[in-house]
Parts: sequence; structure tokens; C-alpha cells
Amino acid sequence: MICMNLKELRKHHHYTQEDVAEKINVSRQAVAKWEKGESTPDIESCIALARLYQVTLDDLVNYQSDMGLGIPPKGKHLFGVAVVGERGQIVIPKKARDLFKIEVGDSLIIVGDEERGLAIVPESYTQKFFDQALTVNKHTRGDAE
Repeated sequence: MICMNLKELRKHHHYTQEDVAEKINVSRQAVAKWEKGESTPDIESCIALARLYQVTLDDLVNYQSDMGLGIPPKGKHLFGVAVVGERGQIVIPKKARDLFKIEVGDSLIIVGDEERGLAIVPESYTQKFFDQALTVNKHTRGDAE
């Protein structure tokens, strides 16, 4: 698994094995062996590789895509596919619910852009956004509270 991820990430970033070796201070042969699955990088090298490619250490080591998509950048997530039911309902994957602390009864706002698609935003996030926007607006205009 890590061997495929290393090769995919290197190609995605348009690096040669020599480039990667130089950037993380190992030999080109070590990089080649990692990509062939003949050996595995040590933890320090894994950390350096994750930083180089801006992915999480967990994704570097464990990521598998059923959809043929690459490893997402750090902080970005691909939770899988949701199927729309007969009445328009979707199920949000557990990993997404846990990460964003979405619980039963929470309100979610659905926003859309005809060119970019739909987004689902927890209502609590939008309230924080509007509170911050109003605060910034007051300070910009010079309003006193």
C-alpha cells in the first residue's frame, strides 16, 4: 500500500526519485526500493515524505481509494459516496460525522453553486461565520459596540 502511495505522490508532484531522495536526504536507491515494495521507509523518512507531499502520515501509509482518486492534501477529506434515497435523503459517512461533530438532530445547511456543486455546512459553522463577518464589518466601519 505505501509503495503505491509513494509512487503516485511522487508522480503527482512531478518529482524524480532523485528529487525525492535529495529533498528528504536519502539515496535514490532507497526511494526506488520503497516504491517497488522491496523495503519500507523508517518513521523519520515517512514523516519527511508526508511533509514533502503535504499529506497526513496515516494517508501516506494507509490510504486506499476505491474510486481511483489520489491521496487528498492534509486537511482535505474524501469520505466516500453517498447514495440519494427515494425521498432525497442521504447518509453522511460516520468518519465525516465524527470529524465534524455532527450528531442526530443537528441542522445542516445545503448551499449550491451551479458551476461548483453542492456543499453541506453544519448550521453552527455558519453562525460562527456570520458572527465573525459582523465583527469585522463593525471594525471596518468604525462602529462602536
